[in-house]
Amino acid sequence: MTAKNYFSNLTGDFLGGTAALLVALPSTIAYGLMSFASLGPQYASMAAIGAILGTIPLCLIAPLFGGVKGLVSAPTAATAAVISVFVAELVKRGNIPIDVIPVYVTMLCLFAGLLQIIIGNFGGGKFIKYIPYPVITGYLSGLSVLVLIGQLPKLIGLPKDTNLINGIFMVGYWKWESITIGCITILFMALARRYTKKVPAVIVGLVAGFITYWLIAIVDPALRTLDNNHYVLGEISTSASAIMANVTHRWALFQYLNFDALKTVLVPGMTLTLLLSINTLNTCIVLDAVTYAHHDPKKELMVQGLGNIATGLFCGIPGAGILTSSIENIRSGGKTSKSVLFVGINSLIVLLLFGKFVAWIPLPALAGILIMVAFSLIDFTIFSMLKHRSTVFDFIVILTVVIAAAELDLIKAAGVGISMAILLFLKEQMGATVIRRKLFGNQVFSKKVRMAHERDVLENKGTETIIIQLHGQLFFGTTDQLFSKLEPYFSTCKFIVLDMHRIQSVDYTAANMLKKILVRIVENNGYLIFSSIPEVLSTGQNPKKYLKDFGLLHNDRVKLFDDLDTTLAWIEDKVLLDENVHKFDNNRFLDLAEIEFFTGFSENFLDTIRLCLIEKKYNAGEYIFRTNEESDEIYFVRQGNIKIELPLNDGKHFHLQTICMGGIFGEGAFIGTVTRSADALSVDETDLYVLSRDKFNQATKLHPEVAGVFFERLALIIANRLRQANVELKVFQEN
Repeated sequence: MTAKNYFSNLTGDFLGGTAALLVALPSTIAYGLMSFASLGPQYASMAAIGAILGTIPLCLIAPLFGGVKGLVSAPTAATAAVISVFVAELVKRGNIPIDVIPVYVTMLCLFAGLLQIIIGNFGGGKFIKYIPYPVITGYLSGLSVLVLIGQLPKLIGLPKDTNLINGIFMVGYWKWESITIGCITILFMALARRYTKKVPAVIVGLVAGFITYWLIAIVDPALRTLDNNHYVLGEISTSASAIMANVTHRWALFQYLNFDALKTVLVPGMTLTLLLSINTLNTCIVLDAVTYAHHDPKKELMVQGLGNIATGLFCGIPGAGILTSSIENIRSGGKTSKSVLFVGINSLIVLLLFGKFVAWIPLPALAGILIMVAFSLIDFTIFSMLKHRSTVFDFIVILTVVIAAAELDLIKAAGVGISMAILLFLKEQMGATVIRRKLFGNQVFSKKVRMAHERDVLENKGTETIIIQLHGQLFFGTTDQLFSKLEPYFSTCKFIVLDMHRIQSVDYTAANMLKKILVRIVENNGYLIFSSIPEVLSTGQNPKKYLKDFGLLHNDRVKLFDDLDTTLAWIEDKVLLDENVHKFDNNRFLDLAEIEFFTGFSENFLDTIRLCLIEKKYNAGEYIFRTNEESDEIYFVRQGNIKIELPLNDGKHFHLQTICMGGIFGEGAFIGTVTRSADALSVDETDLYVLSRDKFNQATKLHPEVAGVFFERLALIIANRLRQANVELKVFQEN
């Protein structure tokens, strides 16, 4: 990286971190005040300091331990919700001194941080990252609605705790000062976003609001003092001595802990851990969508846990990833993890050096900033989903999460979002067919090369075999679909093949449905055949063992085969046997006239060929020829079976075809005298007629008419094989 790029990134990180801090600071302080509200106003300064101290360790530790780039962490609404209830409960009990209760909050923070590390270490966060984008958009829009609801009363200057709906119609309560400051802030933020990117819009807006406040203060003396001034944050004690006194005093009270009462930390601690983790990982998911990155939930939870432990040690308030600040960080120029580091550093600087200036930050200006940030988080393109029937349900998901966030809270909205994510998954799975391809026995054949009369029978009886290639999730949402597709064939197909090669899961409902399918097949005297059942799925499930334990594989009408070719070969043999089609006796050797290639030839022709032939025997497992061998020989099978295989780079072989008794192979090298393109392996004891091109040429010099007839028959065989291959390729392309 060049020096220019380095300083450019550093500048962007500084501006992004500063903008993120300006967005986070007011809400962070507010959440701190909310957390300790039950202790009384005398603890407000401690709460404000604790909130900022919660931001500093989180934002300093995350970059050092490799947290998500751009993720700004600080106390959140979830923090305030849990801690405020926890503190109120301790106050209500009355058996713990008020000044000791903050120590319990510190223990709660430490416990939550430790739990986050444990959950992260065991991969508990990996499930949250699979939340679909409509849920993320809904969550994001819901957060925006909550921010708007919370900030609009401050923008128009409504009295504290005034309901927004009622306040809108109470024009007499509106404060023109608040409206002016807030609207000027919004206007300058909008202009800055449109016309400049060098200075973050949030900084431009805050400066504009600050200047507007003091311009109004010229004509309104009440705005020049902090006493009873509802337009600014107000004074907080932020000197270094006050901070150290707070930390020292907190740990000095540790000796007064009632260890029997520490069990009260357990349930709130687990709740807080869950909420902070959900908030953080939801924010990470949104950042992934904005930055096109990919976070590690395990690592991020462990980093957040370390940050919250450090926060507890410094008597701060625990926190999580904040969406608004993180997005503002990215949009204001933050490019690396240093931007988050600047949030922590700037928070410390603000706390130590600029506390008195923080007190003068106008609340309407902060409201305007948060309103602009909220609007920027809303994806208004979601309404285009209503134009397409396929995305209407996605729009409903988004709307449901938004309503849940507005009417309930963000945590419940996250729960609603996860539930909707499950519904989205089920919708997609049930909408997509579990059947990848449907074939019949007269469309696809095994790799055994059959004789002409056998092929005729197999083509005529092919409609009695149906092959269903399955894929995806075989579960309660798709098994009924499979049964419906098969139902018309129970009475017409004797062999029903389920190719399981591409399945990803099998559940109890699917196994039970397969059992019902078997009952219908057996009623019609048929066979249920499973092909290519995986040994282990990506989920760790062993589907073969699962179906066996379910009792599905113990029926003699159920067959299992390792691959589809073996399955088809068994079915073909069974059909030929049931039809009493003549098969050669494997215990004898075929004469030349019995081999299909030579049927219909005259005795003179056969006598000429016999003069060229030699007979060779091979043992089971012995290679007849290997790939790249030079040869000019063609082979005719008198007895046994030959497997033609294509060697692969990994030492494995691809099965091309099996040449049965009476078949022919090796014609390529015979015609072109080229090297062999595959291996020929003797499956069992084999006896072959071997005809070399050299001897054939010598014989046909005396009988040239033999060569013409021979090559005509050879061309016909090759043409038939190509025609059959074309038929099968067409079937696979059309299905």
